[in-house]
Amino acid sequence: MRALLNLLHPSSRRRLEDLRPRLYRLAHSWCHDPALADDLAQETLAKALARVEQLRDGQALEGWLFSILNNCWRDHLRRRRDFADPEALDELVVSDAEGPEQLYASRQISQRVRGAIAGLPMGQRQTITLVDLEELGYAEVAGILGVPVGTVMSRLSRARQALRERLAERDDQAGAAPRNGLRRVK
Repeated sequence: MRALLNLLHPSSRRRLEDLRPRLYRLAHSWCHDPALADDLAQETLAKALARVEQLRDGQALEGWLFSILNNCWRDHLRRRRDFADPEALDELVVSDAEGPEQLYASRQISQRVRGAIAGLPMGQRQTITLVDLEELGYAEVAGILGVPVGTVMSRLSRARQALRERLAERDDQAGAAPRNGLRRVK
């Protein structure tokens, strides 16, 4: 991979290197497996380098890479043969397992949110991570996932509502004070 990167123009090479952590983070939020996330990010970059001539607009590099990552993820799930219909993946919960976030006790809020996202159906998980974490626009996300903009909007709405409910439920289970009202401190 490094040899291929060295053939690129220095600014292009730098942009790809800068996007690798984001590809990994996004892949990890989808699969919750560090080794698989690394493989998916690597496969994405390899495919991108092999097809770099297909990228017509350099400004679209990020969305183009995220789209390739989505295809790599779907290909991985198809290879597992756990799913009869790959299109059914959009609303399927693939993993309820907590990720390595538990190791970082100092980041409890981040852990709770990541755990709640992990329990979302795949289509909602992909949408919320692309929109809220990667800060992509609805049209870009629609292009990456290959769905209409309206689907992106409805998935995002359902995902945010589910997150609110899950986080409130965890607060209730932990005995936390409700956060609905203002608290006066003297």
